[in-house]
Amino acid sequence: MKMVVTGGAGFIGSHLVNGLINQGYEVHVIDNLTTGDPGRLHNEAILHVTDINSPQTSANISMLKPDVVFHLAAQAEVQLSIKEPRKDVDANVMGTLNILEACRKTGVRKLIFASTSGVYGNLEKPELTESDPVDPISFYALSKWAAERYIQMYQRLFGLSYTILRYGNVYGPEQTAKGEGGVVAILGKKLQEGASFQIFGDGTQTRDFIYVKDVVEANIASIHNGDQEVLHVSTGRSQSINTLVQLVRQEHAEEIMVEYMPAKNGDILHSCLNNGKTRSILPWVPTYTLEEGVAQTYRHWMREV
Repeated sequence: MKMVVTGGAGFIGSHLVNGLINQGYEVHVIDNLTTGDPGRLHNEAILHVTDINSPQTSANISMLKPDVVFHLAAQAEVQLSIKEPRKDVDANVMGTLNILEACRKTGVRKLIFASTSGVYGNLEKPELTESDPVDPISFYALSKWAAERYIQMYQRLFGLSYTILRYGNVYGPEQTAKGEGGVVAILGKKLQEGASFQIFGDGTQTRDFIYVKDVVEANIASIHNGDQEVLHVSTGRSQSINTLVQLVRQEHAEEIMVEYMPAKNGDILHSCLNNGKTRSILPWVPTYTLEEGVAQTYRHWMREV
């Protein structure tokens, strides 16, 4: 089978590309390399340097005729989305629309879409399910939800199959603190620089941290399962930022300096995603605990120093 991964030179995308190739798939990567790094890619990956909004991307999909398109390319910075919301619309909505049109015209069997737990906003529930209402509090999350709706409409009107995967907070080796960086990557960068780590808020805010290799397995499981489903890719456990820092302190011999700052607009306070539906439908189960994932990620940081 032939696969296309948009954003495949990015953090999650490159792990997915490598996982697909290791399972014997032919994999083509579409990436404009704004944040992507071709050095991350498996040597058997075929890279097409182009933007998802471009006619060249449509031409590539038409020429390749892939069985499945994994659509991961996105503008993913929450604070940038608040400063420049047009960038989110261009990349996350219009870019998705361009990919959908190319898939429809080419007869692609399925689109697998990387979405976000951010679509729920600050719903005051200890654990979120896929049936909970969406209430985005940033333009980034709003653009991802809009893309989801376009994908669902394309299935309804044109029969393009999909699986929408709403990720928790993904972390792991090769994640950068710039562009695609989550809190784990930012902490790693500060350790490498010997600088203090800034926590925006009191550190009790929680996230559902999911290791990147578990995310890859959920994507691969979606090739043959989960048609027309919205699914959580998560551990189903909430962990505070303070707990994350403590786990890294257990790995790091030197003192980690922490500086608490005012909370940022658009940041979610608490997030925990129930993954029972995903476990049942794909089937899939996360295998890495936060302790194991942080330990592996920390070892990668130290190799880069």
